[in-house]
Amino acid sequence: MQWIPTRDAGLARLDDFVPRAGGRYALSRNFDFGPDKRTNVSALSPWLRRRMVAEQEVLDVVLARHQLEISEKFVQEVYWRAYFKGWLERRPEIWNRYRRDLKAAAEAVERNTSLRTAYVEAVEGRTGIDGFDDWARELGATGWLHNHARMWFASIWIFTLRLPWVLGADFFLQHLLDADAASNTCSWRWVGGLHTRGKTYLARPDNIERYTDGRFRPAGLSPTADPLEEAENPPAAPALVGDALPECDYLLLLTDDDMTPEVPRRGDALIMTADERRSLGAPGAVSAAFIAGAIDDLSVRLGGVDHVESADWTATLIARAEAARVTDIVSPYTPMGWAADSLAAAEPALGAAGIRVYRILREYDRAAWPHAHKGFFALKKQIPKLIGQPLLI
Repeated sequence: MQWIPTRDAGLARLDDFVPRAGGRYALSRNFDFGPDKRTNVSALSPWLRRRMVAEQEVLDVVLARHQLEISEKFVQEVYWRAYFKGWLERRPEIWNRYRRDLKAAAEAVERNTSLRTAYVEAVEGRTGIDGFDDWARELGATGWLHNHARMWFASIWIFTLRLPWVLGADFFLQHLLDADAASNTCSWRWVGGLHTRGKTYLARPDNIERYTDGRFRPAGLSPTADPLEEAENPPAAPALVGDALPECDYLLLLTDDDMTPEVPRRGDALIMTADERRSLGAPGAVSAAFIAGAIDDLSVRLGGVDHVESADWTATLIARAEAARVTDIVSPYTPMGWAADSLAAAEPALGAAGIRVYRILREYDRAAWPHAHKGFFALKKQIPKLIGQPLLI
C-alpha cells in the first residue's frame, strides 16, 4: 500500500476504488486481510482527513457510479466523519477533558513503574497478545490500520490490558496518517462506553479470527467490557454556521485540516501547522513524512505558499498580517484539534492588535453538523436528503 501525499494520488486512489464502492464493499469491508491486501476498503482516509480530496467530491463520484441503495454502506462511512466532527465541535469540553486526562495519565506513567512497563510493552507490540502486537507494529511501520483492527486494538488496550484509554488514543494520534481529533477521540470513547453511555465494544477471539481470515486468534482476552466512567457528556451546543467572507483583502490562513480550500485568495497566504501539539510524543516518521509532503503539494498547487510549524501562532500571524497591511485573517474552518487550539490561543493577542479572524465553514459541514447532536442514527436518516436523492428500497 503506497501513501503518496498529493491530491493527484488521492484522486487516483478514489478513481481506482469507485467500481468497488457498491455491493462488494458492503460484503467485505469488515475484513482485515493484512497490510498488503486492502482492496476491500477505500483507504482514502489520509487524503479525506486533510481534505486533500473532499468528502463531497468522493460522494459525487461514487453516487454517479452507484445508486444509493447499492453504495449505502460506503456513503455512511463517509458521513461518520462528519458525525464525529460535528458531535465534538458542539461539545468542546470533551476535547478539553481528553487533553487534561491525557496529561494526568502521562504523569501517572512517569510515577508508576509497572504502568510504564505495561504501556511501553503495548506501544512496542511486546504484550504477547496475538494480533494486538502485530497491529501495534503495523501502525508504527505504515501509519495506518483497518478500522476493525482499530476497534479490536482499543478494546484490548482498555479491557484486557487495563491501560488508560487516553494513552491509547494518543498513541494513535502519534502515528496515524489520518490522525483526526474528532474521529479518534470519539471512537476510543465509543469503545470504552463513554460516547454512547454504557455501550462498549468487546474484542472477541472468534470475531478476530473470522475477520482477519484466520490470521489471528488471541488468547487471554477479557471476556467482559464494563463501561468506563466519567462525568456525563455535556449537551450539544447550537450548530455552527461559520463567518461570512469579508469583502476586503485578507491574509489567507491554511492548515492541514483543509488542503483543497474553497476560500479564494485575496492577497498573502500562509500555511501553519501545530503538529507538536498533536501528541505527547513526536509524530511518527511515516505520518510526519506524509504531512510534510502534503504541505509541499498544497504549496505547489497554490503557486508557492510559505509554511510555518509552531505551537504558538501569535507572533507569526501578527507579523504576516501587518506585512500584508490587512486587519483580517480568513481561514477554512479549523475543527476541534491541535490547529484549532493554536488559533484560539492566538486570537486574544490578534484582537488586541486589531486583527479579526474569520472561519469559513464548508456547506457540507453546515448541512451535516446540525444532525450530529446524539447518536449517528439522527444523521444517518438524513443522508438521502443531504445528498439530494431518494433512498430506493
